[in-house]
Amino acid sequence: MEMTYCAEQDWIAADADLNDAYKAARQAMLDIDANLPQDQRGAAEYLKQAQRAWIDFRDAACAAEGYQMHGGSAEPMVIYGCRARLTGQRAQDLWVLAASE
Repeated sequence: MEMTYCAEQDWIAADADLNDAYKAARQAMLDIDANLPQDQRGAAEYLKQAQRAWIDFRDAACAAEGYQMHGGSAEPMVIYGCRARLTGQRAQDLWVLAASE
């Protein structure tokens, strides 16, 4: 139970970083859009669509990974660990996107 709690805390921390990274990346995309003619804008919208799709991917991928321990007490720990890992990777990608503007 303690290991599951720790894995959950890791995921919560990664998710907080992801939220900050997304806000920074979104602002970068809004800045790009602001410098384009109205009919060429879309960076912020594509980022939003990508993020929604990524969340669906993460949740499904981690549910699948959890099946290694399906029905057992370790299943939530595996899922939280997966979510923390993938969320951390996504946050890094978004920080890079935010810095590249």
